[in-house]
Amino acid sequence: MTDQAVPAQANPEKIVSEVRAAPRQLQPLRRLVPFLLRYPVRLSLTVVFLLISAISSLAIPAILGGAIDEGFVAQNIDMVGQYGWLIIGIAAIMAVASGARFYFISVIGERVVADLRQAVFSHLLRLETRYFDTHRVGELTSRLNGDTVSIRNAVGSSFSLALRSMVTIIGALIMMILTSPVLTLGVVVALPAILIPVMVYARRLRGMSRRTQDALADLSAMATEMLGANRTVKAFTQEEVQAVHYNASSETSYRAEVKRLGARAFLVGLVIFLGTASLVGLVWWGARSVFEGSVTAGQLAQFLVYALMASGALTNVSEVLGNLQSVAGATERLTEILDTDAEIVDPVTPVALPEPPLGTVAFDQVSFSYSGPGGENVLDNVSFSVGKGETVALVGPSGSGKSTTLSLLQRFYDVHAGSVSVDGVDIRKLKLSDLRQRFAYVEQEPIIFAGTIAENIRFGKPDAGMDEVVAAAKAALVDDFVADLPKGYDTVVGERGVMLSGGQKQRLAIARAILKNAPILLLDEATSALDARSEQLVQLALEHLMAGRTTLVIAHRLATIRDADTILVLDGGKIIDQGTHDELVAKGGRYAELAKLQFRLGEAV
Repeated sequence: MTDQAVPAQANPEKIVSEVRAAPRQLQPLRRLVPFLLRYPVRLSLTVVFLLISAISSLAIPAILGGAIDEGFVAQNIDMVGQYGWLIIGIAAIMAVASGARFYFISVIGERVVADLRQAVFSHLLRLETRYFDTHRVGELTSRLNGDTVSIRNAVGSSFSLALRSMVTIIGALIMMILTSPVLTLGVVVALPAILIPVMVYARRLRGMSRRTQDALADLSAMATEMLGANRTVKAFTQEEVQAVHYNASSETSYRAEVKRLGARAFLVGLVIFLGTASLVGLVWWGARSVFEGSVTAGQLAQFLVYALMASGALTNVSEVLGNLQSVAGATERLTEILDTDAEIVDPVTPVALPEPPLGTVAFDQVSFSYSGPGGENVLDNVSFSVGKGETVALVGPSGSGKSTTLSLLQRFYDVHAGSVSVDGVDIRKLKLSDLRQRFAYVEQEPIIFAGTIAENIRFGKPDAGMDEVVAAAKAALVDDFVADLPKGYDTVVGERGVMLSGGQKQRLAIARAILKNAPILLLDEATSALDARSEQLVQLALEHLMAGRTTLVIAHRLATIRDADTILVLDGGKIIDQGTHDELVAKGGRYAELAKLQFRLGEAV
């Protein structure tokens, strides 16, 4: 039986706030409640089968007590047989209900984790670039994978066991009261002596669990970073050094986990000892009652079974409590991501961009600092405009603000002063998706995904047909090298395009941009790291891409931009000069010095 997710009509925070009964140290688990409530049918069936299973198990000791008094004590073999068959029938019901309970709670666990993982991943994709500037991707990946696995195990087993144990404890206490109020009094006296130490000590586990998960996340982040940069590691012969660093981090994670396991082991041992000691006292009290005639032997046996059931359930609760401490830490780490508000969001009432696109760009007295308002400006009072179909080049030393200009244009960051406009509209008034659809972006080091060549090109337009993909590939001169590959466009390029050369990666990125067919093209030093032959091929591909488009291009090699309509020379976050190539050379300023230097080194300008 399946059920569809219930649309989240109510505010999840309001739903969570109504769950008041959780202990303070387990409060992060309350954030899982909205995910559980999405599946009411499965949740209801789990509760129903759980109750059937618990009630069935509670009925067996009562029948056993009757079998002892009416069968064994009375020496009536027929009554023993009748009670035996009754116990077998109830056991069958309990078995079916237990299996069904396990199935439904396990399915809910898988579903909740899938939903939670999707929610966190979607939220991460919506967060602005600044968030990823300050958080390691490996650490975020650890949260997304490792922490969700902890939660799955808890929802699939720990929650179910906790609920069943609580029902068993309550049911066993009720049956003990009905069996013998006198003996129950001894249990009531002993119960706080077990629960209070357990609850006090369990609080320590949450902090230990959080430290363990943080250490594991750091370890994962380090591994992701070093394995992703394995060529650099080898080139600098850093294998042994990085292995030592990893081993140190691994030992830190190990020690944190051992400390947590020791605390959990002590908690379990404490519960077992206190429970056993209490049970011995209960047996002594029960034997005295039998000798005095206040209870029968069958009632004592029945009572002791209920006491054992309650004791076992209490031990289960202590183990579950230890698990839930870990899950609370994992949930807290994930909800930290969900609680991080994106700083760059769509406006409440977005303005529509003009159609057809104009392809114009304007910076008006723009200032920006990565450290926030009041920090050192990367761009300082920058103003320029780009008309439809024009090519504007940005030139300057590293750190002068060239790449920042393209980032601000796509609103990866918000300006601190001034404004940026596209097609005459302030980009802060636009939906982010509408704004970014106006750009095709080719990076200096293009990101190539671990899929096929066709999938990488189609990233620019996911619904594109194969004919469109091939057309874009031919325009970008990708088809030239794809024809030599055994699987053609279905060739897998490896993680980060490891199977391709630098020039092939750039042409693949250009094909992606051609397929997107955006009116404004952004080129961030697309030919800076290529050999002469690759640069020539990429330049030809870029000419196809730039035709009829407004283009902003960052370049160190002046030969690639000498035909630009305007060249902006940046230094220290300011535009210190602008004009055409010939005009700037004639002025004899910074650009002319750079042109003379490159010419002296043998580069045609």
